[in-house]
Amino acid sequence: MLRYFGWAYGLTGLGLLLAFWLGWSFSGTLSGALSFLMIGAILAILEISLSFDNAIVNANKLKDMEPVWRQRFLTWGILIAVFGMRIVFPLLIVVVAAGLGPIEAIRLAATKPAEYAEIIRGAHLSIAAFGGAFLMMVALSYFIDDGKEVDWISGCERALRRCGSVRGAEIALVLALMAIFSTVLPESSQDEFLFAGVTGLLAFLGVDMLGHLLDRPGAAGAVAKGGFGAFMYLEVLDASFSFDGVIGAFALTQNLFLIAIGLGIGALYVRSMTIMLVEKQTLAEFRYLEHGAFWSILVLSVIMFAQTLVHIPELVTGLLGATFIGLAMISSLRHRRLEREAAE
Repeated sequence: MLRYFGWAYGLTGLGLLLAFWLGWSFSGTLSGALSFLMIGAILAILEISLSFDNAIVNANKLKDMEPVWRQRFLTWGILIAVFGMRIVFPLLIVVVAAGLGPIEAIRLAATKPAEYAEIIRGAHLSIAAFGGAFLMMVALSYFIDDGKEVDWISGCERALRRCGSVRGAEIALVLALMAIFSTVLPESSQDEFLFAGVTGLLAFLGVDMLGHLLDRPGAAGAVAKGGFGAFMYLEVLDASFSFDGVIGAFALTQNLFLIAIGLGIGALYVRSMTIMLVEKQTLAEFRYLEHGAFWSILVLSVIMFAQTLVHIPELVTGLLGATFIGLAMISSLRHRRLEREAAE
């Protein structure tokens, strides 16, 4: 375990020390420093619980990537994940929503965290619609596939698999669900929800199309040959997973820098879990683990749509995802035991 999580353990200690120092700098008291330390640890745990399914999906994609692109994702990708999504993304929301420059947005985060957090929360509808549509396409594209051979929740998965012969079935399902949610939303929010949702759907289709163009066998150039499309797919996927954690973090603290520390620590553990799953070939050993991850993604996408209407605690989201993955693990172990008994 130390081989895979050594860096994460070391940077966790550094990050928590930084959170303690940040609390001391803002409050000047030991209690304030300890409070920042505690919140940083909670944010890291929140990120890990929300992103375990992300690690499984990443591992599934990485096992088929060229080694050079796999390494690029695990180095450059983690930098983009930690700094891009946990720091730059919240700043961009404020820049766009409030019409501020980047420097002014950073100053606002440092000097007026409550106002900064309010702007972030004001953009929640668009973020939830975009992320929900993208993640739902990710999950349905896995289940609605007539070439899929293994089913876990056999009744549901068999029915979805049969839809694979209908072109665009997953797109139709996402649009139908968006239409249903938009009718329940207040009229003033419907256009914003539909625009963001359609943008999320187009983002998935665009990245998927880019992946097919660049990663096809006859594509020219080392970039195409290496797996640039898969790299881009994983980066957008990570961004979509991060939406929920970034927005939910503002329920615990309004300090952007503390949020970046806590979620950044969590992202390091997701990277370590991804490497372990790829190198130990855990997905091959546990037959239904991947299914559990995609069911978790599907549930998360519906929750993101539902959050445009009601607040759903991040704890509920994390527990639901962990439940699906845990049940898939148990089913996989049971399947291995039955196979062993049959062989004897």
